[in-house]
Amino acid sequence: MNNFWQVVERAIIFTVMTYQQTLDYILTRLPMFSRIGAAAIKKDLTNTWAICQVLGNPQHGLKCVHVAGTNGKGSVSHMLAAIFQSAGYKTGLYTSPHLTDFRERIKIDGQMIAEPFVTDFIESMMPSIETIEPSFFEITVAMAFAYFKKEAVDIAIIETGLGGRLDSTNVITPELSVITNIGWDHMNLLGDTLPLIAAEKAGIIKPGIAAIVGETLPATKPVFEQAAQQNNAPLFFATNHYAVLDWNMKGAYLHTTVLNKLNNEHEVYETDLVGIYQTRNLLTVLQAVKLLQQKGWHLTDAAIKKGLSTAKTVTGLHGRWEVVHQHPTVVLDVAHNEDGMRQVLHQLEITNHHQLHIIMGMVKDKEIDKVLALLPQHPIYYFTKAQIPRALPENELLQKAMAYGKAGTAYPNVNAALKAALAHAAKTDLILVCGSVFVVGEVERHLL
Repeated sequence: MNNFWQVVERAIIFTVMTYQQTLDYILTRLPMFSRIGAAAIKKDLTNTWAICQVLGNPQHGLKCVHVAGTNGKGSVSHMLAAIFQSAGYKTGLYTSPHLTDFRERIKIDGQMIAEPFVTDFIESMMPSIETIEPSFFEITVAMAFAYFKKEAVDIAIIETGLGGRLDSTNVITPELSVITNIGWDHMNLLGDTLPLIAAEKAGIIKPGIAAIVGETLPATKPVFEQAAQQNNAPLFFATNHYAVLDWNMKGAYLHTTVLNKLNNEHEVYETDLVGIYQTRNLLTVLQAVKLLQQKGWHLTDAAIKKGLSTAKTVTGLHGRWEVVHQHPTVVLDVAHNEDGMRQVLHQLEITNHHQLHIIMGMVKDKEIDKVLALLPQHPIYYFTKAQIPRALPENELLQKAMAYGKAGTAYPNVNAALKAALAHAAKTDLILVCGSVFVVGEVERHLL
C-alpha cells in the first residue's frame, strides 16, 4: 500500500513539474551510467523493447544510420548528420553523453529537442517508468525515437552509448551500420580482449544490412567478418577503399587529401573539426556516404563538402580538440582512454606552444594507469575531478600520477584548476583540459 501511495504522490506532483524539475527527476530517479557506472547498465534489451512497445514502437520505420566504436563515433555521427542536413534532409541526431545541456543528446537539424516535449514525454511515461523501472539511458533512447517519429525526420543518425549488442539503441533496423574502431575502453563491461570488445560492437550488424568498419586491426578483422557472414551482411573496411595522402591546417580548418583506391583519384576535403585524428574519421564517413548514395540517398559532392566544412557549426559538436581561448591557447578534448589520449598527444606534438599545462580528471572505471603512463613528463599538471560519484578524487589521481613521475597540484573542480592554469600560463602557452567528458562539460566557458 505504501508503494501505491508513493506512486500516486509522484504522479500528482509530476503533473505540475517544470522542465527543470523534470530534468532533476530523470537525472536522480533513474539509474545513470555517468553517475554510478556499471550498476546502471541493464544486461539485455528487455526494458527498451517494453518502453518502445508502450510508445507504439516509434523506432519501426525510422530511417537511420547506426554508429558504434570505441573512439570517433561521436565525430562520425555529427559529420554524417551535417552532410544530410546540407543535402536538404530533415536530420535527427542522437548522441551521448551530453556536455552541458541534456537536450544536446537529441537534435533535429542541429536544434536541440524542445523542453516542452521532454516534460510532456516524461509525464506521459510516468506510469511506465514506475513499472518498467528503466535506466536513464533507456528512457532517453525511447524519447529520441518518439521525438524523431513525431517530427517526421527523413533520417536519424543514432550513436550507441556503450558497446553495441546490448546497447539500448540496438532495437533499430538501420540503413547502414558503422563501426569506427576498436580500442581499450569499458573492459569491465565489454570484455578484456580486443576480439571480445569487437564482438560486442559487431552486435549492431543486422541481417542483410551493409556494415562498415573504419579502422581495422588483425585481431578484430575476423570478428567482423564472421558477424557479417552470419548475418549475410555486406561488409566494407574503409581503409580498403580510401587512404589519407596528406593533411594541413589552414586557419580554423583541417584540409585532408584523400585517395580513392578504386579509381586512383584524390580529393581534398575541408572540415571545421580540426583534430588530426579526424582524418581517420573522415575515411569512415566517406565510405558511409558512398554506400548511402548507392541506397538512393541524394548526397551530392557539394553537400558532402559543405557538411564536412560546417560539421561543428551546424550540429553543435563540442569537446573534440576545441579551441576556446587564445593567448594562452585553451583546448578542450574529451579523450578519456588509451587510444584517445594517444591521438591527442600526437596533436600536441604538431601544435606550436611554449609551456604545456594539462588539466586532467578521470572516472574510476577507466584504465587510468595506461593513460597516465602515456603522458609526457614536461607539462605542468593540474589534477581535478568531475562532480559525479564515478569521478576519481583529485588527490588519488595525483598520487597515481606521481607514481609515473608526473607531479602536479590537485584542485576540487575543473574551474578552479582552469583559473590556476590561466594565472600561471604565458600567452604562448597551451592549456589542455582532458580525461573525461564530464570534466570538459563542467568547464565554465564564461571564464574564458
